[in-house]
Amino acid sequence: MKKRLFLTATAVAVAALGATSAMAQADTFKIGLILPLTGQQASTGKQIEAATRLYMAQNGVNMAGKKIELIIKDDGGIPDASKRIAQELVVNDKVNVLAGFGLTPIALAVAPIATQSKTPQVIMAAATSIITEASPYIIRTSFTIPQSAVAMADWAPKNGIKKVVTLVSDYGPGIDAERFFKDRLTFNGGQVIESLRVPLRGPDFAPFLQKVRDIKPDALFVFVPSGAGAAVMKQFLERGMDKAGIKLIGTGDLTDDDQLNDMGDGALNVVTSHHYSAAHPSALNKKFVDAFEKANKGLRPNFMAVGGYDGMRVIYEALRATKGAGGGDALLAAMKGQIFESPRGPMFIDAQTRDVVHNMYLRKVEKKDGKLYNVEFDVIKDMKDPGKTR
Repeated sequence: MKKRLFLTATAVAVAALGATSAMAQADTFKIGLILPLTGQQASTGKQIEAATRLYMAQNGVNMAGKKIELIIKDDGGIPDASKRIAQELVVNDKVNVLAGFGLTPIALAVAPIATQSKTPQVIMAAATSIITEASPYIIRTSFTIPQSAVAMADWAPKNGIKKVVTLVSDYGPGIDAERFFKDRLTFNGGQVIESLRVPLRGPDFAPFLQKVRDIKPDALFVFVPSGAGAAVMKQFLERGMDKAGIKLIGTGDLTDDDQLNDMGDGALNVVTSHHYSAAHPSALNKKFVDAFEKANKGLRPNFMAVGGYDGMRVIYEALRATKGAGGGDALLAAMKGQIFESPRGPMFIDAQTRDVVHNMYLRKVEKKDGKLYNVEFDVIKDMKDPGKTR
């Protein structure tokens, strides 16, 4: 009799615990943040993690009756690891949203999981045009490489740059940069006289830069992922290519705000095109930069940070709009078409393509108050991804 009573009491306790766990799950909104926190792209992960934490600190962890929980996982920049982590987050942790994705191969590896589980996948970094086509559950808050490449190819021939060599990292975004820059420059009367591709992992830029010096183009157009720009700049200057009359131009990854001050005065006057600069002259951006630096021991936010910050905004507002109810489809619908002011400037999520539309800025490296900044001098407003308008 005592044994029966004990077993009955135990069963009741287990059932109560299960019910409590289910209620806790129902009251929690989980964001699985997959980032490269170690390895070659670690600076990307560091920037996005800092930005997401800042957004939560500023906006609280409660929304629409839910407590927001951020689950951060390091994939080391390895697609197979990202896929495994995403599966675990969806199946075991039952996350409501997947976010982060520092590189294109990572975003693409996770896309089928987002589709199968109907989990919104918020791309905060990866920038190849095709990414949003890999799953109907993908939303992007970063940028696309064709946006930057086309903006630069429009500016260059108007400013005496006709013959260009391209140097890109050999993976999706680099190939996008090479193709869209070349097509647009050719359309504008310029010429790409050589196209060079550098391995993504363990790149050695030296032999490629020597080849460029021998060719002597008007300019070298560069795309490398966030974190690699300093190495290109250093070797470009060491070979005296600037003194040989070769201009250095590129997408904004080249003069990454995170690394710019470490590049030295040799980076002065380098022109790039991008959607964000820490020097963007808006009150909202000044507030964002000040808060980010205060929270991160003086670390300057870069374009990866703003992609993470805005990604959190899109998630929070979708949760608010759905009043905490509904699954992935309802959240996805609430993410589409969001229009808001970002630290980068005005932006919106195109409801058809689920991709970001924002301003693209032409910037020149200048010194302000003893520090180097990407200072905006021209703008192309409300630019859609050229990769989706062909």
